[in-house]
Amino acid sequence: MGITEIADDIGRSIEGLGSSVSEALFEPVIRLGVTGLSRAGKTVFITSLVANLLDRGRMPALTGADRIRAAYLKPQPDDTVPRFDYEDHLADLTGPNPQWPDGTRAVSELRLSFRVSSGGLLGGLRGLRTVHLDIVDYPGEWLLDLGLIEQDFEEWSTGVLDRLPGRPGADEFLAALDEADLYAPFTEPNARVIAEAFTAHLHASREAGFSDCSPGRFLLPGEMAGSPVLTFAPVPPGKYPRDSIGREFARRFDAYKREVIKPFFQDHFARIDRQVVLVDVLGAIHAGPAALEDLRQSMANILGAFRPGVPGFLMTLMGVKRVEKILFAATKADHLHHAQHAKLTAITEALLREAKDRADFAGAQTTAMSLASLRTTSEDMIPHEGDELPAVRGRLADGRSVALYPGDLPSDPAQLLAPAREGAESWLDADFGLMNFAPAPVSLRPGEGPPHIRLDRAADFLLGDKL
Repeated sequence: MGITEIADDIGRSIEGLGSSVSEALFEPVIRLGVTGLSRAGKTVFITSLVANLLDRGRMPALTGADRIRAAYLKPQPDDTVPRFDYEDHLADLTGPNPQWPDGTRAVSELRLSFRVSSGGLLGGLRGLRTVHLDIVDYPGEWLLDLGLIEQDFEEWSTGVLDRLPGRPGADEFLAALDEADLYAPFTEPNARVIAEAFTAHLHASREAGFSDCSPGRFLLPGEMAGSPVLTFAPVPPGKYPRDSIGREFARRFDAYKREVIKPFFQDHFARIDRQVVLVDVLGAIHAGPAALEDLRQSMANILGAFRPGVPGFLMTLMGVKRVEKILFAATKADHLHHAQHAKLTAITEALLREAKDRADFAGAQTTAMSLASLRTTSEDMIPHEGDELPAVRGRLADGRSVALYPGDLPSDPAQLLAPAREGAESWLDADFGLMNFAPAPVSLRPGEGPPHIRLDRAADFLLGDKL
């Protein structure tokens, strides 16, 4: 490295330190990471959160909301990160023909700034202060990749192959692996056959409701589609010779960690200080015990990627981030009658107990709740065998209005978690339904954001102390 490059690095470090000091002392910045596995509702969560922070008529539980004098969208500080397309997503959800927006496929960011009056007796003398909220949206599939950093290729391969039996697409991948000579000299066409079969298995598993489907970039390759760094697969342990398929796959796995995972961690993830993990618990329950157990294990592994705890003042000035607060949110609460929301929250807390305990022990504040970022249903009672069942009514994509009783969640979460841990193939005495409701037409009054369930409580946990 030349002297000029060293000087440039020192200059950038000083500039970064100055920016950190300015933010910590004068205009605090909250970097809120939002993630969740596929179909957990990340895009809808961010869109509705921002809309309801701009117009706070539906946010009674947000501490300090009455002190916000203005909220506005500002240019984000990271010029090389795509902006979260808030305006188009809001138009999709609240337009004359509402529809679900496209899901998260890459990292994006949005800055929402508040002008806040100070509290206390001297609040009127201090004037207004500025608080910035930087929301970072990234695919949960990429978050699962962080657990690969500490694994070598053989360890990763063994773990994947051990959990393959019974998963969708596993037989086809194993057949491709059996047909290949992993000790033979490497050729790109042969490698592509194996890698494509493995990728097809990951896609099929995700569609079936499984959560641990890493490497995540195989599912969301973006500009890396077709590149060698995404053309590998797990193989049985062995002493593979130089230039063989097995040895090249191991080299590409290391390249994936070095060129894909570590830059994501350094550029985005390591700078987050508050985090939302959205979890489609209802979808996993509907998919069956195996999917629910896979979700539990995935959430525990995800927590291993966080650096929870509250940083000291000096660490804050130096720009060192630790995740101070983590919200685990079970989404789609509007698919249940409110009488079952407490059960969904209890199941979520039990499901994430291992992950939550680990974060609590490290000093982070954590909580779990059930919510709906955008309420799509109304509650109804439907007759059934001389009785009435608490149901929800919503609109399907074809415009039909239907009522759904998804089944009665157990009061004791162990009735679901125990058979899931024990490898049950189906729920013994229950069947849980799930329906994909479309966004309901909504007429927003001035000062109100989109309707939701407990989004104000989520915002209060994440932001209330800074307002």
